[in-house]
Parts: sequence; structure tokens; C-alpha cells
Amino acid sequence: QVQLVESGGGLVQAGGSLRLSCAVSGRTFSSYAMGWFRQAPGKEREFVAAVAVNGGIRYYSDSVRGRFTISRDNAKNTVYLQMTSLLPEDTAVYYCSADLASNPVVAPRTWREYEYWGQGTQVTVSS
Repeated sequence: QVQLVESGGGLVQAGGSLRLSCAVSGRTFSSYAMGWFRQAPGKEREFVAAVAVNGGIRYYSDSVRGRFTISRDNAKNTVYLQMTSLLPEDTAVYYCSADLASNPVVAPRTWREYEYWGQGTQVTVSS
């Protein structure tokens, strides 16, 4: 069973930064494409960022590109989301997701494509 546990969420003021972590159980982390999604109350879950098995292949939504950075550390079975220049509209529950990759140089960018999900961590950006 693959389990994902997010951490690092919290309250931060606009313009601040926060780093989210997602620890993945098992020995197959390096075989998974990893993604971050977020969902605000009453809103649809939206794509934030993703990284392929090849960690150099990364994707970002237009709303976070240039502010957020996704990375992975295979030795720690962990994926990170470094968030800077946070805005109130970034407030949401952030979910980590994993998908067993068939192509090491791509990563899904829709939530329906991901097989495993964490329980989420709350990020609140005050204004």
C-alpha cells in the first residue's frame, strides 16, 4: 500500500513563503510521477505543479509559475513544493499525489490521472 503524508502547511502572510513536503511510503517512489493539487472551499480541485520520474521535467500552472518550485528527493522518498510570494488566492488545502509512470519524462496534470493521494495540508495566506 502506498501512503502519502503531507506536511508543512500553515498560516503565512501575503508575500511570504512556505515549503510543503510529501513523504511517500514504500520503495517505489522513484517510479512515480508526483503532483501537487489544491482545493479551496467551494472550488474545484486544481493543478498546481508536477514532476516526472525524471526530476528535470516539471510543470506548473500559470497561476504559480515563477513563484512555486516542485522538486523531488528520491533518497528521502519525498517531494517538495517551495512556495514563495504567496497570495491570498493561494489559500487552499494542498494535496500530494502519485502516479506510477509509464513514461519517465512526463507527469500528469489532471487530478483524475493520479492513483494515490495524501490527506492534504492546509495553507492559509492572510491579507
